[in-house]
Amino acid sequence: MTNKLHSIAVLVLVTASVMSAQAQPRFTKPTAPDYSSMGPAPDAMQRAGFEQKLDSQIPLDLVFRDEAGNPVKLGDFFTDKPVVLTLAYFNCPMLCSVILNSTIDTLKDISLFPGKDYEIITVSFNHEEGPELAAAKKANYIETFNKPGAAEGWHFLTGDEANIKTLCDSVGFTFAWDEERQEYAHASGLMLATPSGRLSHYFFGVVFDPKDVRLGLVDASEGKIGTPLDKAKLLFCYQYDASLGAYTPAVFRVIQMGGVLTIAALALFITLAVSHELKKNKPVEKTA
Repeated sequence: MTNKLHSIAVLVLVTASVMSAQAQPRFTKPTAPDYSSMGPAPDAMQRAGFEQKLDSQIPLDLVFRDEAGNPVKLGDFFTDKPVVLTLAYFNCPMLCSVILNSTIDTLKDISLFPGKDYEIITVSFNHEEGPELAAAKKANYIETFNKPGAAEGWHFLTGDEANIKTLCDSVGFTFAWDEERQEYAHASGLMLATPSGRLSHYFFGVVFDPKDVRLGLVDASEGKIGTPLDKAKLLFCYQYDASLGAYTPAVFRVIQMGGVLTIAALALFITLAVSHELKKNKPVEKTA
């Protein structure tokens, strides 16, 4: 093996070692942790969650502000298409970005287009956030999404406390401010609504199956209402807990997934490099 290939091999092994170490949950015991022994969840987490309110009407007369600071009604985005609704806050230090990125990955993999086949609405539930921050977040996510119609079909909204609370109550979303951590505790997921604004489907967690979401959008476009999901899939947005020395299991899975994908990409690279090197150095057979 040439020096170059040897260096690549060393890089892969070192990276794999680092990723493996980083992906391991920092529990004190080598076995799976017993969460029942960790005591009650923080008060903020106990006050956060998702109540599935399928077939409930979203109040479309609520007024928010779009990325340009213009007042808009929710009903402005409910026309003849289903709607993907996400609730997040733009300065979230943990899962909100993961949820929105996962939403992008999911919608990239379906044969439907934002603005044409469905609308996306992301509303900040932090009433202290404004249009300037919403515009910056939209620009970032639209660039990542990179799908035709995204800029016109994805709306980032902010609003006052009263309208935010009314919207959250209508979809069964609750959150709570944790003074000690200086962040919000909240659940993760996305919702689908019919063109008339009735809640059609809930998806919990941080990874959404593109096939399920596509079928859900088709159902919602036809005014159909789905069935409740198992709330065991509910994941709360919370940062690293130093007192427990561990990430939440779902966050750990996201970190681990990133490490595995990185190692796989490096392994593919070295395989191609070796193949190329062997072909280049293969002796040419002389003909008689």
